[in-house]
Amino acid sequence: MSQTMTFGPLEISFDETVLRPRPWTTQQAHWAAEILAGGPEGPVLELCAGAGQIGLLAISIARRPLVCVDSSADACGFARANGGAAGLADLVEVREGDLELALRADERFAVVIADPPWVRSSEIRRFPEDPPPTIDGGRDGLDGARACLGVAARHLLPGGAIVLQLGDRDQAAALGREVSALEVCEVRDGADGVLVLLRRSDDARVGTDAGCGNWCRS
Repeated sequence: MSQTMTFGPLEISFDETVLRPRPWTTQQAHWAAEILAGGPEGPVLELCAGAGQIGLLAISIARRPLVCVDSSADACGFARANGGAAGLADLVEVREGDLELALRADERFAVVIADPPWVRSSEIRRFPEDPPPTIDGGRDGLDGARACLGVAARHLLPGGAIVLQLGDRDQAAALGREVSALEVCEVRDGADGVLVLLRRSDDARVGTDAGCGNWCRS
């Protein structure tokens, strides 16, 4: 049965097949909107979008086009409905499918928002209310994050940024050691997870406003 909850100023609908929106993740949307205010011109990409609430809140502030991608037909249906209910339907395109296949090779984005499953497989029983596919991130909880960053690195505009949600700082550090095309610039603690800002490594090395600059802190 469909439910509705408040997410910032938005009313977001979802059901038991979709990950319930976490109120603390409004921080992710606000951070993305803040970056958009000083970043390159271009649309926003939300990967593992679920019901679409994070991307929708970000563009309700920054007013950019948004592409939401999720492999779940149910999630995509809610993302479309929620975009319409927020009066943002003209800015939102929802694509159902694999992350690797949902984007055209030439598409580029100013900000990529990603909320992949990040719970370690051995721990998903701690969250019986959540559909397992929406939270199971593999042995170390980073399988989904790796997939998202692989896509984001190929589709990020110069000077753009990724705002990624993870479970804890240990995951952020582990991921930072793995990625070469991207650099972790900042980690912020949330109520039930962490948010990680990443930029392209070539941008970060430049040291300009487009790179990490003063972002490089945790």
